[in-house]
Amino acid sequence: MRMYDILDKKRNGNELTDEEISFFVSEYVNGSIPDYQASALLMAICINGMTSRETATLTKAMAESGDMLDLTAFGNNTVDKHSTGGVGDKTTLIVAPIVASLGCSVVKLSGRGLGHTGGTLDKLESIKGMRIDLTPDEFMSVAKQCGLTVCGAGANIAPADKKLYALRDVTATVQSIPLIVSSIMSKKLAGGAKNIVLDVKTGSGAFMKTLDSARELAKGMVEIGALSGKNVSAVITNMDKPLGYCVGNSLEVAEAVALLKNRSCDNDLREICITLASEMVSLSKGITAKEARAKVVETLENGNAFKTFKDWISYQQGDFNVLDDLDEFTKAAYKTELLSPCDGYISSSEASGIGIAAMMLGAGRSSKEDAIDPTAGIIQIKRVGDKVEKGSVIAILQSSTVADHSAAHKKMLESLTFSKEKPSEMPLVYEIIR
Repeated sequence: MRMYDILDKKRNGNELTDEEISFFVSEYVNGSIPDYQASALLMAICINGMTSRETATLTKAMAESGDMLDLTAFGNNTVDKHSTGGVGDKTTLIVAPIVASLGCSVVKLSGRGLGHTGGTLDKLESIKGMRIDLTPDEFMSVAKQCGLTVCGAGANIAPADKKLYALRDVTATVQSIPLIVSSIMSKKLAGGAKNIVLDVKTGSGAFMKTLDSARELAKGMVEIGALSGKNVSAVITNMDKPLGYCVGNSLEVAEAVALLKNRSCDNDLREICITLASEMVSLSKGITAKEARAKVVETLENGNAFKTFKDWISYQQGDFNVLDDLDEFTKAAYKTELLSPCDGYISSSEASGIGIAAMMLGAGRSSKEDAIDPTAGIIQIKRVGDKVEKGSVIAILQSSTVADHSAAHKKMLESLTFSKEKPSEMPLVYEIIR
């Protein structure tokens, strides 16, 4: 088998065999196929697409290119969640303990953020002592004790994806749906969970800007999950505005804690978390979404979800005492008020612009080497749909390492639009694909 023949075949729009795809993945990972040939295949896929079978084979080969977690000890109620990324997305911190408190096993490999704000691991590391670098034995032990563990993926989880993604990033092939599907789902398959819920975000702050593109991606991932023997559900959610009031690592942890304590006034965040958690419980326990929702609301309101959250943080050696005083936990050395430039309503926001403003404050990374300021971020006092008066405070920008907030202030203001009329409400959840 020659890589040249595979390239020629896909360039002409023909379907690759399972053997050809597996050959490409294994030989590229071991270094036998050079980057220039791999890049050529990625572009051919980007232009000509892949069939569902081809995408499923590519996904499986990428997943099996490294370590595969064995979660059979937990039975078939293991459940994982993946978000395609957004601004202010702290749902894992809320959803995971809700689902675990209902007897499901949430065993999740997460990542760090690059751009905007930090990823789930960065948020967790804002809690003093919290360990996210567990050994395989520790990983399984925590999951058995409290039904929930979240840690960083090892270097040998889907190594083919790491190599291919680096190429996609510099060869203008990131947008290919088959390549996006195989990238996301290969890591989910390697993670070992039987049930997977995907939060596919769409809008100005999401990777998929339109509902049609989000729907295409969601359907592709659900189909590949089914072909791989997994139970998969995709929830398409709105990311035209940040999720919740807070953007930034410790700020988002504090907001998650407030919701789990039933002290949050953010109905949008609560509703999306309940929807995602209900899907996870429905798949894991084999019950209807309506039955699952009733259980989710009950465990949230009776405090069991918060108790599981506390246990989880403690088992991963986080100092839960630092969360007793959330004002102190999120305290920053420098704060700047963002004032409304006019009377009226905030009619829309560019979520990605708000994320960039938070990154300027130190809440995210522009390169992998950048250090994150855990207290940096933005507290939105007023959001899309809220009435404002000229000179009133609409947001607070804060950080501990950046004293000059002028650039972030400018970017934040540029990300908001104002109108005389109250804007119509946008849906939180567009649809659920099962």
